[in-house]
Amino acid sequence: MSTASLQRSGSTLYRANSSGASSPLYRQRTSTRFLERESSLLLNGGDVGAQSAEAAFQEFGKDSVFSKFLAGDFDVTGFVSEALKSGSATACSEKLEDGIRLMDKQLRNEVYLRHDELIQLLSSLKDTESVVSVVKSETQSLLASVQRIRSEIAEPYKQIKIKTRQLSALHDTTELLRSVIRALRQLKKLREAMEPSGIKPDLAKAAQLYNEVETLRKEADLADMEVIEGELPWFLETGNRIRNEAMKILESGMEALNQAEVGSALQVYYNMGELRNTVEAIINRYKTLVTKSISAALDMKAISASAGGSLGPGGIQRSGTPPLGGSSKAREGLWQRTGACLDQLHSILVSVWHLQRVLSKKRDPISHAGFLEEVIQAGDSMLTDRVWETLVKSFTIQMKAAFTASSFVKDTFVLGFPKLLAMIDNLLDKLVRDTDVKGILPVIMAENKQQLLGALEPFQMAYLAQCLNRLSELVNNMFPMAVRGSIPSQDQISRLISRIQEEVEVVKLDGHLTLLVLHEVSKILQLLAEKSEYQISAGPESRQITGPATPSQLKNFTLFLHLQEVHSRLTSMLAGAPQAAAEVLSPSLGSVYGVAFDSISPLFQAIIEQLENIIMQIHDQNFGSDEIDVNEVDYSSRYMEELQKTVIHFRKEFLSRLLPSTSFPAALVAGESICSRLTRKVASRVLVFFVRHAALVRPLSESGKLRMARDMAELELVIGQNLFPVEQLGAPYRALRAFRPLIFLEATQLTGSLLLQELPPSVVLHHLYSQAPADLVSPMNRTKLTPAQYSLWLDSQGEEQVWKGIKATLDDYAAVVKARGDKEFSPIYPLMLQLGTSLVDKISAFESS
Repeated sequence: MSTASLQRSGSTLYRANSSGASSPLYRQRTSTRFLERESSLLLNGGDVGAQSAEAAFQEFGKDSVFSKFLAGDFDVTGFVSEALKSGSATACSEKLEDGIRLMDKQLRNEVYLRHDELIQLLSSLKDTESVVSVVKSETQSLLASVQRIRSEIAEPYKQIKIKTRQLSALHDTTELLRSVIRALRQLKKLREAMEPSGIKPDLAKAAQLYNEVETLRKEADLADMEVIEGELPWFLETGNRIRNEAMKILESGMEALNQAEVGSALQVYYNMGELRNTVEAIINRYKTLVTKSISAALDMKAISASAGGSLGPGGIQRSGTPPLGGSSKAREGLWQRTGACLDQLHSILVSVWHLQRVLSKKRDPISHAGFLEEVIQAGDSMLTDRVWETLVKSFTIQMKAAFTASSFVKDTFVLGFPKLLAMIDNLLDKLVRDTDVKGILPVIMAENKQQLLGALEPFQMAYLAQCLNRLSELVNNMFPMAVRGSIPSQDQISRLISRIQEEVEVVKLDGHLTLLVLHEVSKILQLLAEKSEYQISAGPESRQITGPATPSQLKNFTLFLHLQEVHSRLTSMLAGAPQAAAEVLSPSLGSVYGVAFDSISPLFQAIIEQLENIIMQIHDQNFGSDEIDVNEVDYSSRYMEELQKTVIHFRKEFLSRLLPSTSFPAALVAGESICSRLTRKVASRVLVFFVRHAALVRPLSESGKLRMARDMAELELVIGQNLFPVEQLGAPYRALRAFRPLIFLEATQLTGSLLLQELPPSVVLHHLYSQAPADLVSPMNRTKLTPAQYSLWLDSQGEEQVWKGIKATLDDYAAVVKARGDKEFSPIYPLMLQLGTSLVDKISAFESS
C-alpha cells in the first residue's frame, strides 16, 4: 500500500475514534498529547518528522494488527468479528487508539511541513474562481451573439433551400426532356434502319439503336411518358424481330459452319447487350438436345414401333424385348438410331465448337472487347466442355439404364460391341479431325475420349465374358470329364484356331479392344495347355524306340501335333501385330509350346542316348590293323549299320508321324517347328559325338582310316536323309567334313592347316594320340575312365580344362623319356604342345572378346 493510502486510512481511523470518544478524560488526554506533538515538531524540525513518519509506517507493516490495515482487500466487518471472537476486544481497542494517535501525529507533521504549499494552493483557488466568473460572463455574451446571427440568416437559408429545390426540379425536367428527345430520335433512326427501301435491314445498327433506346427507357424511367408509351408496342415488336432475324442467321451459320454469318449474328446480340444470355440459352438448348437425342436412340417403344410391333399384348415387353418376329428389324432399327444419334451429337459438338471459335476471334469494332471474354467469365468452363460434360453424363446414364433394363439392347450391343465401339471411335476421330484448326482448341482433348468410352464398360465386360465363354466351351468339349484320357480331334483344334482368329479379326480395328480380347485368348491357351498336360503319357512306354509306336506314344504325338499347330498358326497371326499384342500372348503361347515340347522330348532324348551307345561301339572296332580287307573297306562297320537301322526305324516309326511330309522341307529353318528343333538337336549331337569318339580311336592304321572315312560318309548320308539336312547344321557338320581329311594327314602337315579352324582343339589333340608312341598315354587311359565316362566328363568341361588333362599326359611322357635317358622326344610331343597352346589361346581370346 502507498504512503498516501496509509495516511487516508489513518485519518479515517482517527475520525472514527474521535467521533466515538466524547468523554472529558479523553479530550484532556488528547489536548495534552497535541501540545506535546506541537512542541516536538517545533524542536525537531521537518526532517525529523519525515523520518518519524517513515518509521511509523515501517512499524505498522511489522505489527500483526496494523499490517492488516495496509492490505488492499481489508475487510472492516471481518476484522471486528475476529476481534470479538478472540475475547480481547479491550486490548485491541487500546491498540487501535495507539495507532490512531500515531497517524494523527504524522498528519499534523505533514500539514506543518507543507504549510507554504497549502497557502499557495489556496491563493490559486481564489484566482481560479475569478477567472471562471469572467469566462461565464463572456460565454453569456457569446450565446447572445449566436442567437442574433441565427435570427439574421434563417430567412435567407429558407429561400436558398426553396430555390435549390426548384433548380433541381428544372434540371431533372431538362434531363428527362433530353432523354425523351434522344429516345424519339433513336426510335426514328431505328424505324429507318428496320424499314429500308429495297435492301435488307442493318441488324447490327438496329440492335445498337435498340439497345440505346432500351437503356434510356430504363435509366431515365420513361415508362409513364405518353409519347414513349405510344411507340412501345412497335419498339418491343422490333426488338423481337431483330432477335429472330439474328437467331436465324446464327443457326444458319452454325449449321453451315459459316464464320461470317455467325460473326454478324453475334455482333447483333452484342450490340443489344444480350450476347452472354443468348449464348447461354443456345448452349442450354444444345445440352437439352443432346440428352433427348441419346434418350430417343435407346427408346425401345420407338424401336418396337419401327419394327412393326405395337404396345400392349404382343408389343414391347417389360425387359425391353421387341415382339415376336421383330427382333431382326428391331436390331437393325437400333443400330440405325444409334448411328443417327452419333451423327447428331457430332453435328451439335461441331456447331458449338464453331460458335466458340468465332467468339474467340470476334471483337467489337468500337470497344475492341473480345466476345469470348464477354461470354466466359473467370472460372467458367469453355462452351464445348459444358456440352461435352452433358453428353458424357447423359450417355453414361442411358447406357447403364439400357444395360440393366433392356435385355434386347444389352444383347444387341454386347453381341455387336466391336461395331458399337467402332461407331464411338469413329465419332471421336471425326470430332478431332473436323476441329483440328491451328491456334484453336479442338472440341475434345485426347484425355476426354476415355470419358465417353468408359460408358461402354458394362457392355465391354459382358462382351469379353462371352468371348471367354465361347472359347472355353470349345476347349472343354475337347477334354470331356466323362471320357477319361480323351484327346481332341483335328476338327476341334481347327475350330478353336478359327474361332480365335475370328475373335481377333472382329476387333482388330481397335487396338485397345484387341489387347483385351487377346488377354481372354491367353486364358484359353493357358487352359488348353493345362488340360493337354494332364493327357501326356509318361513312363517307359513313351520312351521306347526299338519297336513300333505304342498307343501312349501315338496319343502324345497327336497332342503334340495339335499343340504345335495352335502355336504355329497363332504365332503367324501375330506376325504383323503390334509388339504389345505379342507381349500379351507370349506367356500363354510359351505354355503351349512347353507342353508340346514336353510331350515328345523324352522320345528324342531316348534316341540320342541310343545313338550315343551305338557310336561308342567304335571303340570295340579294330581300326589299328595294317591288313587291308577289301570287304571291310567297301562296307560300313557293324556299329554304323546298326546306327543306320536305328535312324531309319526312328524316321519311319516316329519322326514320320511328327513330320508328315514325305520330303523334308528345307524351309523349316526359317520358321522352325518344335519337332524340327528337336531333330536338329539330335542330328547335331550325333555328329559331334561321332567326331569326338572317332578322335579317341587309337591306334589308327591306314586301313582303319579308310573304314572310318567310309563310316563318316555313311553317317552323313543317313543323317541328311532321315533326320535333318546336314548342310544346315552349321559347326557340327563342318567339323565332320573337316575331320575326314584330317585323319589322312601326317603330323607335320597339320601346322597351318585350315582344317584346324573347323575342329575343336580337343578333337585335334585327341586324334594326335593315334600317331603318338605308346609311352604317351591318352587322358582317358591315364584317368582309367571308360569311353562313356570320359565322354560325360568332356560334356561338362570346356576346352581349357580338356587341355589341362592333355598337358598332364604330355608332362608325364616327358618325365618318362627323361627318366629313360632318351635324348629325343617323339615328333608328336612338340607338335601337340604347340597346337594345344595356340588353339586354346585362340579360343580364350575369342571368348573374352
